[in-house]
Amino acid sequence: MACKVHKRISRRRKLHILRVLTNNNNSAKSIVQYIYKLKVMLENIKREYENLLATRREYLSLLNHVKYNKDVKIEKIRTGTFVVRVSCEKGGDKLVAILEAFDEMCLDVQQANVSCENGFSLEAIAVAEDQTLDVRDVTEALLKAIGKQSGEKDSQKLDNCCNL
Repeated sequence: MACKVHKRISRRRKLHILRVLTNNNNSAKSIVQYIYKLKVMLENIKREYENLLATRREYLSLLNHVKYNKDVKIEKIRTGTFVVRVSCEKGGDKLVAILEAFDEMCLDVQQANVSCENGFSLEAIAVAEDQTLDVRDVTEALLKAIGKQSGEKDSQKLDNCCNL
């Protein structure tokens, strides 16, 4: 008999604690409903979290499959001075190839910003020793330099060997 009394007292204490925590002075039934609502809210949050994770995975996989086009934009500020913007996919020694192309064209780099975060990008101000240098010449030389690094030159050599 004493055991049943102790259990009843224990149950009432727990019920009292639940009422205080839930700010609900009603019956045990309303507390059970409150707990059920909390469970439903928790399930919704879990579902939302899983959806966000799936979206993140999909976004990251799309980023990995994005192919960068070779983009070279050159603006002529004044005679012999160019603003060069290059963007393409990562890989190889693109910076070295571009700087070698600048050297071949006798272009001195005054200032440059380089980034390799989501691909290779370069923005530079270059001054030509030869004042007759044209935007088209610089563009072609840089596209050629980028092409060497991405393996296009190797595929052309392979095609030439097969045609013999």
